[in-house]
Amino acid sequence: MKHRNPTLFLLVTLLALIFPILLFTSDRSVTSQTRERRVSSQDESKSNNDNNAGKMPALPTNEKDAGKTPAVPAMAEVLKVDVDLVTVDALVLQKNTARIVGGLKKDDFLLYEDGAKQEITHFSQDSLPLSVLLLIDRGGCLDPFGDKVHHAAVEAVSRLKPVDEVAVMTYHDTTRLLQGFTSNRMLIENALNRIPPHDEEADHCLNKLFADAADYMIRAGNPVGRRVIVVITGVTRNFDCLDGPSGKSAAQAIYESGSVVCGIIPKEMGQGLENGVMVWATRMGKLGGAPYLDIENLANETGGELLSDKPENLNATFQTLMDHLRSRYNLAFVSTNKKRDGTTRKLKIDVQSPAAKSEGKLVVKARRSYVAPR
Repeated sequence: MKHRNPTLFLLVTLLALIFPILLFTSDRSVTSQTRERRVSSQDESKSNNDNNAGKMPALPTNEKDAGKTPAVPAMAEVLKVDVDLVTVDALVLQKNTARIVGGLKKDDFLLYEDGAKQEITHFSQDSLPLSVLLLIDRGGCLDPFGDKVHHAAVEAVSRLKPVDEVAVMTYHDTTRLLQGFTSNRMLIENALNRIPPHDEEADHCLNKLFADAADYMIRAGNPVGRRVIVVITGVTRNFDCLDGPSGKSAAQAIYESGSVVCGIIPKEMGQGLENGVMVWATRMGKLGGAPYLDIENLANETGGELLSDKPENLNATFQTLMDHLRSRYNLAFVSTNKKRDGTTRKLKIDVQSPAAKSEGKLVVKARRSYVAPR
């Protein structure tokens, strides 16, 4: 059944001011962001088994072997612990220039959980493989995945390391997994070449999308890798589709998956207007109790970012995103709060002197919270 075209949501918004939209929620069972990391830096076969554990059987049998994730290279430090390890990615930029700040050491960082200082037990930069889930919008008034954006996405994938894995999912009223996680670049390019046609009458069901994306990340993402979701869309907000889980529960599932959410927004004629209408409509709808999901808020909460430019310039935009993903510092700690209570705990990461003084005012992009295990 088709949902309303996003341009008609203005009418929905006016009604929402008087008659709040009822929301059907679903209880999604997801695991916490903390996860036991089994490590043996010298046992390559065990590392390979860990990498393929929990893979979703989404590929046809003739593609399965080609899409297996290779073993983590020896240079990647893998941790063997018998406790819950909390992992956090942090991107450090100069505030005035947005230049990436590299070369920082573990002692340059301060990490706090609910105000209590934590000991950083693991620290690295660009050593862990990436699990990148591409989400491509196929609904709404405009098509954000034209030829130039398609070319930019293929080029971006080609810049990843051989150990990195990519999956491709499309969405509008429903979501569809076109390619499960694989490091085979040919399979990824083939998936990008068979993206379904744009459907102008379809909706942008972000609540259903991110619930499915979180579920897939938890089940199929590399257990020793870093999880990244990249959304290619022209609309960053939308009301919840009523036949799916709530946007709130979908966002919670994203937080619990440990994924960093980023967005690529092709700026075309009409895109700013359509997105502006949705931002205004969701603000007005909120007054009437209409729930919605905001990709920008997900990016801010998970330490990601939204990047936008004209389609012809997106090669450079994708390159910037890949550089940022590769320049993130990987920090891990074992919480001083030993309770396994499933609560949401606030995180804060600072860069202390002398690093801060030598680099000027810094901005640290990192997740703001995590969900404790039960």
